[in-house]
Amino acid sequence: MQRKIDQTKEQLKDKEVAASAVGDKVKATVTYGRKVVRLEIDPEFLASEGLEMALDGACAALNAAMEQADKAMEAELEKVTGGVKLPGLV
Repeated sequence: MQRKIDQTKEQLKDKEVAASAVGDKVKATVTYGRKVVRLEIDPEFLASEGLEMALDGACAALNAAMEQADKAMEAELEKVTGGVKLPGLV
């Protein structure tokens, strides 16, 4: 089973998920393997709200994307384990 889990993680590690924050003004894309692929900040939002607000939005978008990636990876791994949740899989 461990081999199947490792295979699944390897196959899915580059699959991407995206999330946004501050009304879609900041968007983050990460992989199921928790690698940041892209971070987009609306230039008008940055100009009007400033760097501090844009950075807060970036943190929120990245955290949301990481959470989605973790949940998606966990769901895929549950298929391999037959629904049994094993601690420390993700």
